[in-house]
Amino acid sequence: MAKLGIDPYKGVRDFYPEDMVIQNYIFNVWHKTVKKFGYVEYSASLLEPTEIYTEKSGAEIVNEQTFTFTDRGNRSVTLRPEMTPTLARMIAARHRNLKFPLRWYSIPNLFRYERPQRGRRREHWQLNCDLLGIAGIEADKEIVSLAYTIMKEFGAKDEDFEIRINNADIDNFKEMAPNLVFDPTLARGQTYYTGVVFEIFDISKENGRALAGGGRYDNLLEMFDVEPIPAVGFGMGDITLRDFLETHGLPLCVK
Repeated sequence: MAKLGIDPYKGVRDFYPEDMVIQNYIFNVWHKTVKKFGYVEYSASLLEPTEIYTEKSGAEIVNEQTFTFTDRGNRSVTLRPEMTPTLARMIAARHRNLKFPLRWYSIPNLFRYERPQRGRRREHWQLNCDLLGIAGIEADKEIVSLAYTIMKEFGAKDEDFEIRINNADIDNFKEMAPNLVFDPTLARGQTYYTGVVFEIFDISKENGRALAGGGRYDNLLEMFDVEPIPAVGFGMGDITLRDFLETHGLPLCVK
């Protein structure tokens, strides 16, 4: 009888007690900061019907980049690769009874079948913050300001990162986030964005990747045959954030 291996599945992580100290620190800062902005927590199962991803991303992308399988009831099921379609489904289900604007956040476990590398795994946790029901620029500014404030709560200096933004007049944002850079080439990978898009980018050459990203997605609820609701939000991953904290010598736990 062959002996079992001791390594975790490729692209995922084990969290020993010392790792949980860091993970809980990251989560606690996230919880504390977004609640100060008036956001309330929601959650959902990590299993979703595959069609909520194929509807916007296409079957080819879903088949190549997600963990998708057929369950015993012959239904196609996917481990969620992102949280925004789940949020849209939940809002669509109760939109007549919800009082807008909504400020919701979640820290879901996400799965993508891709090549593991620095800053990228097949499983990670991600803070998602979304503001629904406000169409104007004030909502865009609030979301960018929230992302900026989170970075400052971790002790980041303005010179450690920059906020790259497109499809917006950045002069309207400079009062609450000084290190803004207009980037006309910036385009988020998801096809559902309808307006401003932005990324928080680590300027360290050791990392050189986005720590967070998001934008406006006013039309996403249409795939559930629901009238559009203006929405803007962002996601911030735990893996790239931990790399950022380590690279810039920032605390990894409460001192």
